[in-house]
Amino acid sequence: MTDRKIYKPKPVSGFSEWLPEYRAVEQRWMDHIRKTFESYGYANIETPAVEELEVLTAKGEVDKEIYVIERLHKDENEKKEARLALHFDQTVPMARYVAQHFSELTFPFKRYQMQKVWRGERPQLGRMREFYQCDIDVIGIDNLPLHFDAEMPAVIYECLMGLNIGRVQIRISNRKILFGLLEALGVSDTVAVTRNVDKLEKIGADVVRKILNDEVKLSTDAINDILNLATIHATPKNYKEVIGAITARNDAMRTGIDELMFVMNQLTHLPEYAVLADLSIIRGLDYYTGTVYEARLLDIADFTSTVVAGGRYDDLAGNYINKHLPGVGISIGLSRLFDVLKDKGIIKPGAKCPTQVLVVLPSEDRRADAAAAAQQLRTRGMNVELFHKPAKTGDQIKYANNKGIAHVWFIPDGDKPDHSVKTLATQEQTAADPATWSPPKD
Repeated sequence: MTDRKIYKPKPVSGFSEWLPEYRAVEQRWMDHIRKTFESYGYANIETPAVEELEVLTAKGEVDKEIYVIERLHKDENEKKEARLALHFDQTVPMARYVAQHFSELTFPFKRYQMQKVWRGERPQLGRMREFYQCDIDVIGIDNLPLHFDAEMPAVIYECLMGLNIGRVQIRISNRKILFGLLEALGVSDTVAVTRNVDKLEKIGADVVRKILNDEVKLSTDAINDILNLATIHATPKNYKEVIGAITARNDAMRTGIDELMFVMNQLTHLPEYAVLADLSIIRGLDYYTGTVYEARLLDIADFTSTVVAGGRYDDLAGNYINKHLPGVGISIGLSRLFDVLKDKGIIKPGAKCPTQVLVVLPSEDRRADAAAAAQQLRTRGMNVELFHKPAKTGDQIKYANNKGIAHVWFIPDGDKPDHSVKTLATQEQTAADPATWSPPKD
């Protein structure tokens, strides 16, 4: 034989790849999240992995995160510039979808998507270049009732609690409050201010104060007003006193305060730890115009990154259609959450395969009989695997043990006229009829 060059496989940084026992858990999570979304009336859509580059850059502030798509070898008549790109989130493609199918949809349009997205991130724990997001959004025509802003965190809380991952806290603010204050203070460089206020928890108030003074050149009084506002926290029990005490300096602040009060009031049925009004929450994307959300894992002290985010946007879909289409949405960073909890040992591996029953193949000339028994069990709703070749019974049972298959099925053979099934956990083997037998419930 001639020598072949062997490529040694290695992981690609920022792209996860789980073994079957962890992929099984991820799929169960997605099934639970999907069921919860649908229980609130959200319909599923799926958009292509790629969008026109013009669609993704309509808002302009995420260019550095976008992966463009090009062929390795282009035809001479193809354009030099990339035309398509992988979507970096699902909100922008959803807005394009709503605009494109506007006449075919019923509004308010409630949709969910559970797809992969791609971003040019620096890979680290919980931060990937390819990852699943689980989104819900509601789009209205001309106006969208504020109670949808309260429904978002309620749905997400129910999703996350069903995953048994510990306590989750959803932090809520309203961008109109801080932006209204900045307008009242005459601050022109709002991006520099909000970008640093958004880092308040990570870098601390003293560092933010220094940046706003040295780099943004704000006065001491203005900085004090901004930080006094941004450090306000309120729970479902005291939000009326705390948020209600904020002095509104203009209509924008007043509207933001009223909207935040309304949303908090709609969430008082949740545990007190589950909701926190946090006026430092801004969200980086500038298409958010009102309510904004972030969520943290309370029981993992050394992980403070956001695993849920979203907010209200006045007219994102309006970038693609001459209609006023306000919306609100929220997203679970599923892969980020899964990666962190797996690393912390909180996620335990599931089954290595979905098979419930392995049917033993005693010999090649009995394959048809074994296959018939396997199919009869499948038609009754069981996941059944027929062993792939004749082999010693012990070897077939060892295969079942290695894959975590709970039951081994034996067809009639020789002096054993009945079907029988062996439960490997107990080593108990009993006669069984493929027309009536069912695996015992856990």
